[in-house]
Amino acid sequence: RPKPCQGSLLQDSVRRYLQLPADQTVLILHAKVAQKSYGNEKRFFCPPPCVYLSGPGWKLKQEQIKARDLGEAGFRVCGYMGLDSMGSSLMETQKLSFEEQPDAKGFSCAKALYISDTDKRKHFRLVLKLFFSNGQEIGTFHSKLIKVISKPSQKKQSLKNTDLCISSGSKVSLFNRLRSQTVSTRYLSVEGGAFIASARQWAAFTLHLADERCGRSEFPLREGYIRYGSVVQLVCTATGVTLPPLIIRKVMKQCAMLDVDEPISQLHKCAFQLQGSDRMYLCLSTDKVIQFQASPCPKEANRELLNDGSCWTIISTETVEYTFSESLACVREPVSPVPLIAALQLTGGGDVAMLEVQGEYFHAHLKVWFGDVEAETMYRSPKSLVCVVPDVSAFGSDWRWLRYPISVPLLLIRDDGLIYSSSFTFTYTPEQSCIPGQQLLSDVPQDSDKLLDSIHQEFTRTNFHLFMQT
Repeated sequence: RPKPCQGSLLQDSVRRYLQLPADQTVLILHAKVAQKSYGNEKRFFCPPPCVYLSGPGWKLKQEQIKARDLGEAGFRVCGYMGLDSMGSSLMETQKLSFEEQPDAKGFSCAKALYISDTDKRKHFRLVLKLFFSNGQEIGTFHSKLIKVISKPSQKKQSLKNTDLCISSGSKVSLFNRLRSQTVSTRYLSVEGGAFIASARQWAAFTLHLADERCGRSEFPLREGYIRYGSVVQLVCTATGVTLPPLIIRKVMKQCAMLDVDEPISQLHKCAFQLQGSDRMYLCLSTDKVIQFQASPCPKEANRELLNDGSCWTIISTETVEYTFSESLACVREPVSPVPLIAALQLTGGGDVAMLEVQGEYFHAHLKVWFGDVEAETMYRSPKSLVCVVPDVSAFGSDWRWLRYPISVPLLLIRDDGLIYSSSFTFTYTPEQSCIPGQQLLSDVPQDSDKLLDSIHQEFTRTNFHLFMQT
């Protein structure tokens, strides 16, 4: 590795980063389950895995490459995606070309990935390798675990098999195939604040279970697994755009089943009836999302006849996000493995407070930083780092006037200066108790050093209340 940045030089770089973060984010969206292919039939993953590149750091990187006279072409990002343990052969992976969207994000998807019946694994991960078009490697990024299934279960699901059930608050994708043709697949998505049916991009929706006894304006959310006949709410995870309350129905032979009450399973066919409507269902028409009025089934009263556009396939999805910033570092190695923080565990307090950082992809070249203050860090495992919590005085000379909580961002920094930001902050909250027989700080003259010193001693002796939040 390059020689590590020393002392104040690195601290100045971190301060500049905190003032103007120039992050580069790699976002991978993929389904939670994948249907296995059989023989010569290739069942491509549906919805296809998608990759989004966002953050001002990509633009800054472009300017740095231009400054080295490599030209515009040297900045273009390209990549390959495949299944883990497939080997290094690019023939077994799919090439990704990124295009810039109106929101300035780079986008690409892998439409031709599948898992064959010769692969006996029950779970696998996707592997994404990114490069600049001048050949410089950016890094390697992994998806979350994907469960392999042979085909959608037609049996009534048991809540014991939670891998296939869909819980309230989880993320799902909805797609439709007219006449069961792969080329006609459309995905429920959001564009310009409106719901659309897209042949290219799909959106992840948070599926909430609602209390059907309440009105539309209230809509309190509930925990539990989603069952047919439940009132649900679909919220786009990227935009927050929400559909009105819907009743989810099981679909069999293009009929909505009104009397089915069982857990929903992966890749099931379902329909969404607008709550309180006269048999109106969520439906697609080419690239538009409309309402369709179902007809009563003449033979069975507990069924309603649907059209093709009203029959959706539901599947759970996962999202994994990697964020890093090489804007202030002379990084010549790949940015991976990019650490992911999942949780924080505090032990002790006062002068001996220790913080365990839990997650994935940790290594011995990482240090934990509390804002612009480096913490003494010990590497425990790829899933755990332990650090000493810095004293609050490390954050400036005004610390002894502190009477309110202060929060600092939690960063991981590689020894060559590469910064990995996180969604976690660390909060110091001093005890507001006063020393017996003495006045509160607000009543003390500013030149009363003796009393300030005694309050300082009580402040540092007493444990801090430390809170972690995402």
